[in-house]
Amino acid sequence: MELTLESEHLLLSLPEAGLASAALDFHMRNADHLAPWSPPKPADFNTLAFWDEYVEKSQIAFLQGSVVRLWMREKSQPEQIIGSIGFSQVVRGPFCNGVLGYQIDAGFEGKGLMSEGLQQALRYMFVEQKLHRISANYRPENVRSGRLLARLGFHTDGFAPRYLFIDGDWRDHIQTSLINDAFRPEWLQGR
Repeated sequence: MELTLESEHLLLSLPEAGLASAALDFHMRNADHLAPWSPPKPADFNTLAFWDEYVEKSQIAFLQGSVVRLWMREKSQPEQIIGSIGFSQVVRGPFCNGVLGYQIDAGFEGKGLMSEGLQQALRYMFVEQKLHRISANYRPENVRSGRLLARLGFHTDGFAPRYLFIDGDWRDHIQTSLINDAFRPEWLQGR
C-alpha cells in the first residue's frame, strides 16, 4: 500500500517497513525536544520491534479509514524522517471529523517545513478523504503551535482544562478546528 504526498521540499508518506529504523532514530534524537508535548510512551517505544508493529498497525488503520499517519521527509534526504503528521479518530457520517497531531525534529523548527507539510496533508484530508472538519488541540504554552494553526486557518473553539495527560500531569489545551468550506453533502453517501 502506498500513499506519498509531495510539496516543494517534502515527501509525506504512510509509515512503511523500510523506514521503521528512521522513525526510531527520529524519536531517539528528539526525545527531550518532544517530551513536553507528548503523552506517556509504551515501555518498548525505543525499540525497532515497536516501530515495525507501528507500521503494520498504521497501515491497517489507514485501510479501515480511522487513521492517516504520514512520515515527513525532505526530498533531498528521503532516508531521514524529520517529522510526522497524523489524523486520528477519523469519524465518517454526519460528523466527518478527524483530529490532527504533528511533530517536527528540533533541528528543522522555524524553517516553514511543518507549515508546508500540513498544507499538503490538510488538502489531502479535505479533498481525498472528504472530511468536513479537522480538530487540533494544543497546550497554551506552546505558542509556536498556536501561531502555526492560526496561519493555517484554524479557529479557536474553546478551552479544555486538564484535557490530556502529558509530561507527567493533566494539561490544559486550547481546542481549534478547520472547516472544509468545499465539503459537499453528497460525499456523505457511500462512506
